[in-house]
Amino acid sequence: MFFQHIYDKSLAQASYLIGCQAKGEAIVIDAKRDIDTYLQIAQENNLTITHITETHIHADFLSGSRELAEVTGAKIYLSDEGGEDWQYQFPHIGLTNGNIIKVGNLTLKVIHTPGHTPESISFLLTDHPATDEPVMIFTGDFVFVGDIGRPDLLEKAAGITGTQEKGAKEMFHSVQDFSKLPEFIQVWPGHGAGSACGKALGAVPSSTVGYEKIRNWAFQHKDEDGFIEYLLEGQPEPPKYFAMMKKLNKVERPLLTEVPKHKKLSKGEFLKAYNNGVKIIDTRNKVDFTRGFISNSINIQGNNSFSTWMGWIVDYSEPFILVAQEEEMEDLTRKLMRIGMDQTMGYIDQVENLELDLQTADVIDIEEFKTYLNREDVQVVDVRNKTEYEAAHIENAENIFVGTLEDHLYKISRDKQVVIHCQSGDRAAIAYSLLRKRGFKNVKNYSGGMKEWLENNNTVIQ
Repeated sequence: MFFQHIYDKSLAQASYLIGCQAKGEAIVIDAKRDIDTYLQIAQENNLTITHITETHIHADFLSGSRELAEVTGAKIYLSDEGGEDWQYQFPHIGLTNGNIIKVGNLTLKVIHTPGHTPESISFLLTDHPATDEPVMIFTGDFVFVGDIGRPDLLEKAAGITGTQEKGAKEMFHSVQDFSKLPEFIQVWPGHGAGSACGKALGAVPSSTVGYEKIRNWAFQHKDEDGFIEYLLEGQPEPPKYFAMMKKLNKVERPLLTEVPKHKKLSKGEFLKAYNNGVKIIDTRNKVDFTRGFISNSINIQGNNSFSTWMGWIVDYSEPFILVAQEEEMEDLTRKLMRIGMDQTMGYIDQVENLELDLQTADVIDIEEFKTYLNREDVQVVDVRNKTEYEAAHIENAENIFVGTLEDHLYKISRDKQVVIHCQSGDRAAIAYSLLRKRGFKNVKNYSGGMKEWLENNNTVIQ
């Protein structure tokens, strides 16, 4: 048996290519959209991708199953569980509980595991030449290392009311069934630490059924009501783009089978677009941005969180231009592809020599920050998420999460001195640029944030 775990750090998302080397056949589970990764792995190992499948209709990334099928001719196998409202609306081979997918000498048994979503399924893999006992289970967003999938996304992200309590009940029963599996079975989940699909995902890529029964909180709760209460409390706010992913992963959509190459814009092309109001996303390091940035541009750094914050801040109907180096563009384009954000107009690689007056950011240190605390003429805004804020925050700081900042501008004073901060500066850089873009002039950024505040043993409200 051939096995490859493919991990996208930018979305903390795992996919898998599993092959039967004797027959030369392979299956891909939960493919990301830049599919050249799988084509290369298959070619290097003399495998043909003959089967493609998914654990559920994903909310956090745009699945590449259809792109992969288009290029390879492989058949797509998808869940037909969950009822009429949870069906994929494009051609596929339907799967229900107990079905078997045969890939050469390997089999994958379908187990319906509702809770995260009604149609969620897991795959129990048996490598028959070695043993007739199952050896692995691919759980998608059902069981993670140290956590389980959240059942509230359909309600919070997709706006489908009344689903989180039902999902939590289903999750309780799915967990009970999972605990009956042999303890030696390896658990390979769809996400790792950093994903918004749970609240306490482990950083190691895999586990076993036995280990999860010992350490995963979900297996310690035998009382259904207590389980549901704990599962639903403290879940992070789902990014805005999740609703679009739910839709695009379910319906027919245009396919993108290659990583596109975006044009470097001339000064004239850039200025024409800029003067017409096209959004400018500056992907440079936050320190470089503060020293000189284009008026009205938004600083979303091109790090592992780039796609997530793009999904929070940029609407899918909006074209945009990136500020980035040529050698960074392929990585940034892949990150955007993975959430279906395909409206890049091009890029520029510097902000000087554009005949524009560059702006600078007002960044303050911890000592200056202290001089603004507990003053009537100052508003301190903590742009971290609600859970972080409730765990510990600076006295009298107000919580306005950066992801929804533009929806709550009315809460921010245009008369007082505004001072913003986050945990360690990245989100505050986004917030600062958004506020400046929206015409707030009296804004200062305490970039050290809660990390520096706590390291210096300052007091917090808990």
